[in-house]
Amino acid sequence: MSGSPRFQIIRDPLWNTIRLDPVAVRIVDTAAFQRLRYIRQLGFAHLVYPGATHTRFDHALGVYHLTVTALRLLEEREPLAPEAREGMDRLPYAALLHDIGHFAFSHALEELEADRLPGDHEAVSARFFRSPELARALEDLGPGAPEEIHDIIRGVSRHPLRGLVSGSLDLDKMEYLRRDARFCGVPYGEVDVDRLLQGLALLPDPGTGRLEVGIQEKALSALESLLFAKYQMFRNVYWHHAVRAATALYKRIVSEAVEMGLLESGELVGPTDEELLYEIRRRAQACDDPLAHRLGNHWIPALRNRRLPKRACELTPPELEGVALPPWVGEDSPERREVEDRLAGELGLGTGEVFIDFPGKRRMMELDLLVRRRGGRVERLRDGGLPGLLDLPAVAEELYRTTRVLRVFTLQPREVAPERVLSLLASRVEGASDPPFKARNTVAKGG
Repeated sequence: MSGSPRFQIIRDPLWNTIRLDPVAVRIVDTAAFQRLRYIRQLGFAHLVYPGATHTRFDHALGVYHLTVTALRLLEEREPLAPEAREGMDRLPYAALLHDIGHFAFSHALEELEADRLPGDHEAVSARFFRSPELARALEDLGPGAPEEIHDIIRGVSRHPLRGLVSGSLDLDKMEYLRRDARFCGVPYGEVDVDRLLQGLALLPDPGTGRLEVGIQEKALSALESLLFAKYQMFRNVYWHHAVRAATALYKRIVSEAVEMGLLESGELVGPTDEELLYEIRRRAQACDDPLAHRLGNHWIPALRNRRLPKRACELTPPELEGVALPPWVGEDSPERREVEDRLAGELGLGTGEVFIDFPGKRRMMELDLLVRRRGGRVERLRDGGLPGLLDLPAVAEELYRTTRVLRVFTLQPREVAPERVLSLLASRVEGASDPPFKARNTVAKGG
């Protein structure tokens, strides 16, 4: 893509033709953006779905394309207010750059404890925006453009159209669901993108009068398709047990490397997928520490060769009904690590070889957007839904609840009773004594 021609045409398997304008071409030509070619969109999903090797690079181009299309449709439908037109030309570049700060293997590392990371990918993107090369690519947009684009990405901009890039109905979701389903070879991510784009509208908030991106009532059925597609993709792809096993092992590798001082948290910003694993292994093999030896000679090769942790216990949503789990069970926390290491000792495993996994993403099914009813009235769709319509927020909450599965993974095949796991979690909260337990070193169901 050298030479920065006036326009660039890219053939895409999902959207067919993506047309980049000159500023977009200059952005794509920067080293910071080219790095996204080597960050897998779905982390470790390719270990389950071999076709899922698409990247953040492909996805970012797709979001740019959908943003350009959405802006054109909004302008064609009705005149945009002056405050929406001002700075509107920056929206496509915010869409193009929305993933510029991603860590290696995408979202996996964002689940680590805060002290292990320099920030989430949206905050980390500030480092890339300070790049002289990227600043030169954006200079034609005028002073203050990089800061405004970064604010749009972080969701703190006050621009009326910011919701196209960061919001309940942003174009990022429409793009990744369609692309991920296509490359995984599954039928779950079918979203009526055309209907959603046609249904977008710039609406005034009934309470404040401020304009924001919303949807026309007649397109709500397409919004339902997006919700159910997201539910199916999380249940069958993103939170597939083997994907979560690989993610748990990868997080443990990086966490131990940072804790041991093999690398600093700031060094997690910039490396591609393979660069990070290679560098951790190189440093671990040069270290005399026994844990470093395990990390470099056993854990990383196990991850590379798909010798993943196995399920020792699995508790589905019906089995968790009425169980009050502590909030830290869904986080990489000292409390959870204490329980994991206690289990490791009981199961005859080494420290760090048991992983409790209870994935959470509260914003996964978030719904808070304006709807223009058929009679012209604008209302906000959130808790409680809207009269005469399916209670989408309640449906979203139920879909989220039924997607989460509590699992215990072990590096060697083991089996542990669900009652024992829940007992340990409860005792860690209450400080109660634990009943005697004998580890059962039988082979559990496969990972």
